[in-house]
Amino acid sequence: MSSKRSERFRGSRTHGRGKKAGRGAGMRGGRGNAGLHKHRFMWLLKNDRDHFGRHGFKRHRSIVTQIKAINLTTLQNIIETLIKKGAAKKRGEAIIIDLSKAGYDKLLSKGEVRHKLNIKVKRASSNSVAKIEKAGGKVKLVK
Repeated sequence: MSSKRSERFRGSRTHGRGKKAGRGAGMRGGRGNAGLHKHRFMWLLKNDRDHFGRHGFKRHRSIVTQIKAINLTTLQNIIETLIKKGAAKKRGEAIIIDLSKAGYDKLLSKGEVRHKLNIKVKRASSNSVAKIEKAGGKVKLVK
């Protein structure tokens, strides 16, 4: 079995590492991103060209609009909850739903309509309107 490295270098000042290699960050050229404008500049050009500066842009929050949409399937499942919240009412066979009060902006057509629905909403897809009218309901677009 070979002896440990420290045992082999007893009496040697540098233990085989040269003058500065065993001290801190000496041989590696600094810590982290040190030297990207000096001794690691070629590495930067080859491997990380976009390291410095700003890239891209973000549009202002007032310009970007996020539409909160709901599918017919989800709407069917939460009708009771909407009635409790006051965003929907039952009138005879029909259920009147105000999706703006419920916090939705658009109605999408995924799913089937099981009830007669009268819906007030800002936007609705043409397929969702067709499905609701086929079931005997109405869609009113409001601003």
